[in-house]
Amino acid sequence: MARVRISISLEAEDAERIREHADRAGMDVSSYLVNAAIRQMAEVETAEAQFAGLDALIADAEGRAEHYGPVDEAGEESLSEDERREVDEAMRLVHGVGETHDSYRGEVA
Repeated sequence: MARVRISISLEAEDAERIREHADRAGMDVSSYLVNAAIRQMAEVETAEAQFAGLDALIADAEGRAEHYGPVDEAGEESLSEDERREVDEAMRLVHGVGETHDSYRGEVA
């Protein structure tokens, strides 16, 4: 396979840091950058593969929800006392003890 040259531009201090890291790894700069790029691509491809099913579920749910349109924001006054307690309990489960629907919204409980 023929080699291809790619030219990059970067700040001098970044270039020096890369040179230092390549030296510590016992590699020339070109090999170091290629190795780093290939490793990064493998990590991204692995993450994409692991989340592909979830991404498909989200896309499907969003597609099915499109015909409902935007949800009107419910105001505090629209919740009954029982509903507020349920929200508070859910927030405590998600965020920990002491968190309520008021603190979740950035207000003091």
